[in-house]
This record gives sequence, structure tokens and C-alpha cells, in this order.
Amino acid sequence: MDYVKGDVDKALFFVRKTIENGWSRSMLLNWIDTGLYEREGKAITNFKTMLPEPMSDLAQEITKDPYNFAFAGITGRYNETLLRSQLLRNITDFLIELGTGFAYVGKEYRLQIGQKEKFIDLLFYHLNLRCYIVIEVKMGEFDFQDVGQLGGYVASVNHILKRDDDNPTIGLLICKSKDNLLAQYALESSSQPIGISDFELEKLYPSKVDGMIPTIKEIEEKLK
Repeated sequence: MDYVKGDVDKALFFVRKTIENGWSRSMLLNWIDTGLYEREGKAITNFKTMLPEPMSDLAQEITKDPYNFAFAGITGRYNETLLRSQLLRNITDFLIELGTGFAYVGKEYRLQIGQKEKFIDLLFYHLNLRCYIVIEVKMGEFDFQDVGQLGGYVASVNHILKRDDDNPTIGLLICKSKDNLLAQYALESSSQPIGISDFELEKLYPSKVDGMIPTIKEIEEKLK
């Protein structure tokens, strides 16, 4: 209760999570520090209309917004290829951030669709939902066409990989930034279950303290 500042709902959330996942004390404190309570289940999705109950509720719960990719260790210039590589280089941390139940299937997963080859950024299977999850990582700002591309991948996985006892495939777009209203309109136009979230990377120092850290010269002058 001390760590969550007397917020009973937040405390009960972490009690439930600790029981479900068997977290140690250090793991619990880590999730509190990363703002899990404020992030979990917050992706903009169309799951309510595209998935049957209770799968729609369970699918919403496995999302986060934003995703915390600080573990990737990227602080300078980067592109989508580098980000994907760093996420998989730290696959254990990546799976922890995604949440319980995610099983890694492949990176740049190849699908042969007619005469065309298509490559999915990241493909997972969720053991609890019993469905494939297609994840696309986008460097820039979200736009309408991103949902169309991801929806095509989701439909393709349903036709090519999904088995009879699997639930419908879910798409998850994780982008650098998004306009929530634009994302909502895009999802209303889609016939596939898709979620849209942001991601964040750790910064060495927040911009508000730029110029406040003394230089070597300033330290030497003070010592004199």
C-alpha cells in the first residue's frame, strides 16, 4: 500500500497479478515502477466487435499502451530493423514486457500468398488465448494504411497457419506515436481484430534537465 500511495484498486490489481504470475518482491516492485497498472489493457482496439466474449476481454487485457522498450538499450539514431533486432536480442525482457502466455514463433516470418512473398515483423502464439498474434513495429506516426497492411497479415495467418482448434488471429501494431482519434476511425474500418499502441525508449536524461548537469570545467572552477 505504501508503494501505490494508498490506492486500493491499484493495490488489489498488483495482489492479483502477483498471485497469478508468482512474482518475487523485486519483480513486483519492477512492475510498479514501470507503471503497469496505468498501461495494461489500454491499447486502442476493436476487439469488442471483432472477437467473441470472453476472448475479447482477455485479448484487451494482454495489451499495453505504451509498451516499455527501455531494455532494448537504444538511445541514439535507430530504424525499424535495429529496433526489432534489439527486441529479439533481449528476447527474455521482450517476452516479460509482452506479458504471460506469449510464445515466440519467428521474426520476418515468411508467408507465400499467391505469387507474392510477405514478411511479418514478429509472429507469436498466445498460449492462454490459443491464437496467433501478429506484431508489426512501426518507427513513425500511425496512419490509416498501417491497419490495412496489418489486417492483410492477420487474414493470411488465419488461412495459412491457423488450425481448426485455434481462435482467430489478432494483430498488434506498436508505433512510435499515434493520434487516438485517427486510430479509432481506422479500426472501425477493419474487419480483423487489431490493437494499436505506442512504444517508449529510455532516454539518458530527460530534456528538462538539459544544461543543469555541470561540465568538467565548471566542476574544476568550483574546486578552485
